[in-house]
Amino acid sequence: MKRKLLYIILLGSIGIGSCKKDFLNLYPETVVNSASFYKTAKNFDQATIAAYIGLRTMARSGVFMDEMRSDNTFYTRYSSNNAPYLTTEVISLFLNAANTGSGETSWAWINNRYAGDYTCISRVNAIIARIDGAEITQDQKNSVLAEALFLRAFYYFDLVQHWGPVPLMLNEVTSDAEAFEPNSTVEAIYSQIIKDVSEAIQLGLPVPQTFPQSGRATLGAAKMLLAYAYMSKPTREYAKAETALIDITKMNYGLLDNYADVFRPENKNSKESIFEVQYKEGTDGQNSDFCFLMMPKCTNPQLIVGIGTTYSVLSGWSVPTQEMIDSYESGDKRLHASVAVAEGTVQYELLTVEAVKDIVGYTPTIGKDYFYFVTKYCHPPYILDFNSGDNFPIYRYSGALLLLAECLVNENKAVEALPYLNLVRSRAGLAPLTAATEKNVADEMRHELAFENHRWTDLIRTGKAVEVMTQHGVEIKTLYPWILPIAFNVNENKLIYPFPEREIAVNKYLTQNPGY
Repeated sequence: MKRKLLYIILLGSIGIGSCKKDFLNLYPETVVNSASFYKTAKNFDQATIAAYIGLRTMARSGVFMDEMRSDNTFYTRYSSNNAPYLTTEVISLFLNAANTGSGETSWAWINNRYAGDYTCISRVNAIIARIDGAEITQDQKNSVLAEALFLRAFYYFDLVQHWGPVPLMLNEVTSDAEAFEPNSTVEAIYSQIIKDVSEAIQLGLPVPQTFPQSGRATLGAAKMLLAYAYMSKPTREYAKAETALIDITKMNYGLLDNYADVFRPENKNSKESIFEVQYKEGTDGQNSDFCFLMMPKCTNPQLIVGIGTTYSVLSGWSVPTQEMIDSYESGDKRLHASVAVAEGTVQYELLTVEAVKDIVGYTPTIGKDYFYFVTKYCHPPYILDFNSGDNFPIYRYSGALLLLAECLVNENKAVEALPYLNLVRSRAGLAPLTAATEKNVADEMRHELAFENHRWTDLIRTGKAVEVMTQHGVEIKTLYPWILPIAFNVNENKLIYPFPEREIAVNKYLTQNPGY
């Protein structure tokens, strides 16, 4: 074996030393690299699928950066976490700094999301750069390009919402000099998002015809992203957003009869789904774990999920606040479908669960402790710890109807908005409203999309974030005296996150966001 290995090494050395320079530039026929890969329809399909992976990072980070940043949820304090000083708690408390989540830690939500977005943008940029040289038909090229442009627009929308003036990278990076760009302007980023998604629409993203869907980008998802962009950018364009949203109502989407059924694994990518993050249970790394993250810190999770020993540091996140529970109207079916109560006895800050009870009409048992927890993504029994197949929703048809209602109210078309608002309320078991206002549309959005990572960005879009979260901070500090006095200093600077410290260190052109 040693003689054979030596022979191979020597032969390689002789070959390299005696060949022309052109030969050195060739790649091995058996090795897949960027020069040989981007050729066939299968190659581009594989590359496109790889560009979806950032959605998983976005959804998981959003539990902390979007939902737990809002008044919908908080976290369960656990002394072994040294709360409120670690990187997860500080996000909820508005105490995060530029170095929050640095280092090799599973809680580095801000860093991971930022890097995940740009990783996928890089993959998409490579697809766009290589498509002209592909050995595929023009129709195939248009299909690949449409999906790639949608994904690039989607990731930049996530970036501009959470970091504001990010660098705008639109070309494949082929050298060190091309890897670093200065901050762009928020206006330029939104212009590029609208340009990309508009081109994706023109190239022909498909309209879902049958359900369940594949989970990939569709015309409906593109129209939804376009509407959000028009309604979120510094200079709003509600009329254009209205057109995009009306188009969605003319597609094949619809509401499922039962709100709770929307989130059941057997109804993935249903007619109510416009875009959702895909997961599957198993050991191949494609599973989700939202149910486990959001369940109570307890000694016997088997009573809730059917498996496990003690969940402490890893669970108890994004817990519904009492104010959120109280905000549901009487008879709202969405409360029962979204939240449950674990009741039992707490010792050493861990709950030993004795019963799981319905949140509707719940009255605490004398002498017992209880914790609320999100059940929207909890469909046990599970076979493996922190391993489920539940998808995570990004855009739903009910959300499109409510966004259209919000758009119409902002256009002074409240009468036209009312039917869309009441259609969603009817499914929830609520009486119709007689008028559509900014407040009742926002309230409906809050409860319809609860725990789906929308609340924080909804508050920013509607201009209520500072007001609502300041009041929320007052209430939370009253409930939990251990919270630091400097927590919940909510101001305009805190509406976006700091750039990760590492990005500032490696990119000399990047300027940190104000306040960090």
